Order: sequence, then C-alpha cells, then structure tokens
Amino acid sequence: MNKSVYLDNNATTYMKKEVLDAMLPYYGEYFGNPSSKFYEVGRIAEKAVYGFRKTVADAIGAKINEIYFTGSGCEADNWAIKGIADAYRNKGNHIITSSIEHHAILGACEFLEKHGYDVTYLPVNEYGIVNPDDVEKAITDKTILISVMTANNEIGSIQPIKAISEIAKKHKIVFHTDAVQAIGHMPVNVNDLGVDLLSMSGHKFHGPKGVGVLYIKNGIRISNLIHGGGQERGKRAATENVAGMAGFAKAIEIAAADLDKNMAEMERKRDKLIKGILEKIPYARLNGPVGEDRLCNNVNFSFKYIEGESILMMLDMKGVAASSGSACASGSLDPSHVLLAIGLPHEIAHGSLRLSVGDDTTDEDIDYVLEVLPPIVEKLRMMSPLYEEVLKAQK
Repeated sequence: MNKSVYLDNNATTYMKKEVLDAMLPYYGEYFGNPSSKFYEVGRIAEKAVYGFRKTVADAIGAKINEIYFTGSGCEADNWAIKGIADAYRNKGNHIITSSIEHHAILGACEFLEKHGYDVTYLPVNEYGIVNPDDVEKAITDKTILISVMTANNEIGSIQPIKAISEIAKKHKIVFHTDAVQAIGHMPVNVNDLGVDLLSMSGHKFHGPKGVGVLYIKNGIRISNLIHGGGQERGKRAATENVAGMAGFAKAIEIAAADLDKNMAEMERKRDKLIKGILEKIPYARLNGPVGEDRLCNNVNFSFKYIEGESILMMLDMKGVAASSGSACASGSLDPSHVLLAIGLPHEIAHGSLRLSVGDDTTDEDIDYVLEVLPPIVEKLRMMSPLYEEVLKAQK
C-alpha cells in the first residue's frame, strides 16, 4: 500500500484535536442561542461569543468590537468589497485591486462592474508582486476602495501591504486585504499592516470550515451584505455559529502561539522540496518569489511539456494529495489566472503543480514526494509530442 502524504494545506487543513474539543460543548451542553438573553443557557452562549471575539482580536492586534464573524472567507471578501462600494457610492465608483486576487475578490469586482462601478486590475511582476507605485498611479478622484491580498494562495507571493496602506491613507481611501492564506503562515497584525478591513477563514489554519472573520476598523462605514436579524451588532444577520466561533478562536490562538516555530520548520521543508525538485527534474520552473517574499509553506512549479491535471492524478495513485492551483477554481479547465498574470504562456501554465506543506508534514513525506514525482513527470513527458521534439533536438 502506498504512503499517504497530504501536501495541499493551502486548500484546507485538518482540524486539530484541541479545536474540536473547544467546539463540542457548544453542540451539546452549551447549545443556547446568544441572542436569547433572558435565560441562562442563552447568556452562557453570549458570554462565550464575547470571549471568542476577544481571542481573535488579540491574535491580530484588533479591538473586540472590530471583529465580525462570517460564514466563510469568501463571505468576508464579498462583504468588504460590496459593503464598502455601497457605503461610499456617493464619493465615487472606482475600485483598485490586483490581477492575482482570489476569485472571491475578482468575482465581487466583476459583479460591481455590471452595476456601474469601474475596477482597475493592477499587474504584477514576474514573481507575482504588486508595485505600490502602480497602486498610486491608478488612483483617481473617484477611487473609494483598494483591495490587495496579503499573500497569494497559489504562488505564495507576499505583497507590500504596509507600503500600499500608506498610499491609501495619504489619499484617504479605504484599504482591504484578503489575509485568508496568510494567517498561520506569517505575522498578521492589523496595526502593523495599517489596513481598514481584513478577511480570514478558519479552515486555512486548522480550524473548522464554514466560519470566517472580517475585521472592520472602527470608523469605517460599511453596508450590510446579509439582512435579517440584529446579530454581529446589527451588521451581519444569522444565528451565531457558536461552535464554529469557538473553533476559529482556538485555532487562531494556537496558530499565533506557535507561529515562529512553525514558520521556521515549514520554511525548511519548503526549501528542501524546492531544492529537490530543481535538482531531480529538468525543465521545471519555480513560480513565485524566493526567500522572505514567499509564504513559508508554498511550493509552485510548472513542468514544461505536460499538464498539471495528469500529474495530480498520478500523484494521487501514489497517495500524494496536491493541487494545480486554487481549490475554488478546481473545476475550471482554464490555466491559472495567477500564472498568466506573471507572464507564463498558456501551455506552461497548464503544467503547474502546487505543493503546500503543513506543520505536520515530515521529512519522510518530502523524501517520498521527491522519490515518486520525477518518474511521474518523466513518464508523462515520454507521451508528449512536444517533449519528443526536444529529445530529437538534443541528439
């Protein structure tokens, strides 16, 4: 039987036992609705939610009343984009974002374009990094929002968020960052970053699926995305997911406490994987930056003359779970918009593989992947007419 290796931690992570243990009481003994404050079981839930909110706030340097729980990172992104667009419509209708954002941001912006908004999609350099000068050049007197992700989920490029936030403040423009992929993989403090809004998702750092957070700095106007009851201080209707909040809070507490140690270990394993692939597989291109501008756990390669989907299927047969890009776009046959944005032609972008290590990834896991991946690539290339031409040219 093949070894089982999970290297798709940028798609989702397993839920840690401590997180599950923190959640279980709110499915059973403490099942109350936090909005039902006239009896004890409801008040217990209400008090618990306050504590979860404080834990999240402390982890990112925010105030308790700046934390709003959502149903996902995608919801948090949509709320930030659409909520600010609506709230500041009287000021202008121009939004600035990057060409490599998650589909939650791009989809929200495309929706707004159909409703009279103008969106500028900034280019990135060959490493997938936005130039702050391009941000400032794109600003007009109608610009109401800038949204640039903290770190890219496909190629791991960490963006110059502090520099962009200074530009936004200079021009008095609201600044949002999608930090879904960053939490647990790099320091994230809203005061250091200087952002007005920040999105997170629990399942990216060993928390539960179906719960996210939008940080909204005090003083920022934002319209509601979901209407109904008065939950989340009147800003986000829906009965509170108390168990999910408990899990999110425990997961981010653990991530913050172990961050430096986990980052160092993931960087070491990431670099071992990158070095091994470059040494063992010819015509392999590392996508994204190197060193400190790259997420500690991200590896993304393009292998010329083959397609990424074929690699994934053969890796799966060997017990290795990986991806070719964002899990939210896995049903698409189009090449990654991120890889196209950094200048890769379609045929090379199609041959991409993302391997994302976790804090439970072992050196034996890395060694196993470096053992099975090269022959897979070689086998697929031997079936490629394009590679056959390369071999003929070499002879």
